[in-house]
Amino acid sequence: MRHKKTGLNILLWATSSLVFCTAISGCGRGGLEGYSNDWIYPKGVTTVYVEMFDTGNFRRGHEYVLTDAICKRIEAQTPYKIVSDMDRADTVLSGRLSSISSGVLATDRYTSTPIENEATAIVTVSWKNLRTGELLINNERTHAFASYSTLLGQDFDYGAKVAVNRAAQKVVELMEESW
Repeated sequence: MRHKKTGLNILLWATSSLVFCTAISGCGRGGLEGYSNDWIYPKGVTTVYVEMFDTGNFRRGHEYVLTDAICKRIEAQTPYKIVSDMDRADTVLSGRLSSISSGVLATDRYTSTPIENEATAIVTVSWKNLRTGELLINNERTHAFASYSTLLGQDFDYGAKVAVNRAAQKVVELMEESW
């Protein structure tokens, strides 16, 4: 009976040692490639001034939705504070709603009328550190899609708002440091 208890103790000790060694070597700078326990946002940045996003499109108004969605997502999902005065900001985020368009995903087989459409939003964004002059994001493009159906009472504006909100999420994700 004593042998089984000793064997069990050795097995528990070996397992806990393995878990401990894996935990120490798997995280941090000296561990496995691609993993880090470091902060995912640039250090030294606490405030962001978001300029009104521009648009080169004939469909107006979506740039306001984009700018508002980006501000709300920055406040909710990052440690940054949005400021309304550029002189008090550490960084400035600016960009352009490069394109907002619609395409047909599916048509009715008999009438050829669209039954499902897709709105596409393409955004180009830059993020500059005002204290150092460093470009944290340099004219990066991101895009987002959203489907909508007129059979469900949805129109292009509905699909465009969903696509623009998804693009805002991707812009905020760009503000994270790359792994």
